[in-house]
Amino acid sequence: MKNICILGATGSIGTQTLDVIRKENHKFKIVGITANSNFEKLIAIIEEFIPRKAAVVEKEAYLMVKDYCKANNIKTEVLYGMDGLNAISTMEEADIIVTSIVGMVGLVPTLNAIEAGKDIALANKETLVVGGEIVMAAAIKKNIKILPVDSEHGAIFQCLQGNLIDNVSKIILTASGGPFRGKTIDGLSLVSVEDALNHPKWNMGKKISIDSATLMNKGLEVIEAHWLFKMEYENIQVVVHPQSIIHSMVEYKDGSVIAQLGSTDMKLPIQYALGYPSRENAVVDKLDFYNMENITFEKPDNDTFKCLTLAYEAGKNGGIMPTILNGANEEAVNLFLNNEIKFIKIGDIIEDCMNRFGENKKADIHNIIEMDYKVKEYIRKKYKF
Repeated sequence: MKNICILGATGSIGTQTLDVIRKENHKFKIVGITANSNFEKLIAIIEEFIPRKAAVVEKEAYLMVKDYCKANNIKTEVLYGMDGLNAISTMEEADIIVTSIVGMVGLVPTLNAIEAGKDIALANKETLVVGGEIVMAAAIKKNIKILPVDSEHGAIFQCLQGNLIDNVSKIILTASGGPFRGKTIDGLSLVSVEDALNHPKWNMGKKISIDSATLMNKGLEVIEAHWLFKMEYENIQVVVHPQSIIHSMVEYKDGSVIAQLGSTDMKLPIQYALGYPSRENAVVDKLDFYNMENITFEKPDNDTFKCLTLAYEAGKNGGIMPTILNGANEEAVNLFLNNEIKFIKIGDIIEDCMNRFGENKKADIHNIIEMDYKVKEYIRKKYKF
């Protein structure tokens, strides 16, 4: 039995991880969980799974959870804040840490988990976007596995099994195109938050749904793929595949292409990451090829969706530039979700910050945290109502 800690247990990936564990409860045991502020959902998880430890980042929510556990004689130890988050990520009895926190806040707990010798089921793409070099170096030094939970990177990981990375000529990341596929720049000028959250294929949290609508999600995945699979950016191609049946592909130097297909359900890559290297019985609906719709592919519209182009640019520049890209995107998405900027403005804000803060600094922890703060503070002062 594997002992599991979930960082971000109340979010979209965390919730689906719990679904997998419910169906495979003889193979996995939850020993630690974290949440930001959703105390009601966290209490329900604690009551069901009785983890040894739980951490809550937001103080009022922490007090609610702690008081509830005490009043109901629940033995789970409740911890507070970033210290609590880091304590969960380094629990001695944990075998694997699921990092499903959204945003750059996942970087330090992931590095701490690696330092503690824990395998990582990585669902927090920002960790590799801003700190790919130091994270991968730490993983190699500690000889731990980083198992991708993103459907696209999980697909690539599967397509590489039994093959040498030196024989790969191209990684092909598929993208659904999001809710605004086919729209023009003018067509995007009046879209609402509700429109942007209405993804046609995937059930995701708010921030990732907006990233999917701008294609920034795919841009972040390009940078993530560069670090996970040691692939140059020129050899990472994005292809729009609206049906989301093929989750990604690998092209080999002889021209052969291996693709991973499956249901549009995040529980599939989650289960594979948790159970690796073995495969378990299906926890998702299997594909029915007799009733499958057409499979089509398109080129992404880089002119309308500039975030994808900006991500490639940031990745190729390297250093601190991906941190600038990511920090600007996080803050711009927050402003849009709060109806303080228009959807079309997200890419413009990111481009502004990349031009303004394009410093050639090394991407170490100090510089990453400092730059993230500078970028977000600049955006709040310039663009917030």
